Amino acid sequence: MDENKIKVLVADDEVDFRQVMTFWLESRGYPVIAVSNGEEAVQAAEKEKPDIVLMDLRMPVADGVEAIKRIRQFDQEIPIIIISAYVDDPKAKEAMVYGISGVFYKGKDFKDFQERLSLLDSALRTHKKLKRQP
Repeated sequence: MDENKIKVLVADDEVDFRQVMTFWLESRGYPVIAVSNGEEAVQAAEKEKPDIVLMDLRMPVADGVEAIKRIRQFDQEIPIIIISAYVDDPKAKEAMVYGISGVFYKGKDFKDFQERLSLLDSALRTHKKLKRQP
């Protein structure tokens, strides 16, 4: 694997959304680690050392806020973008306490979703330029 590629952890319990995000990211050349709950996200973040995390807030086993809190115990620097279907999700405010890099709203409208993917693509390109070299 190319050492300069940005490895992305996608944590979301919705299979369809997780598959769409994985396909979209991989089609742009990003290696993806996909998990379905907060506990798996914490384990993958610690073991796989991704460069950026996309974290759903509402998941089983451990929700996104709990997962972010636990990830921050061993990695203060990793950019975490939260995923939410709700614009005014109170869990998003909770997550901000632990330091997040942004919010990706799922949305139901395909056009809005495409615009959000464009913003995400921009964030990933920016992160790629800022990635620390070994």
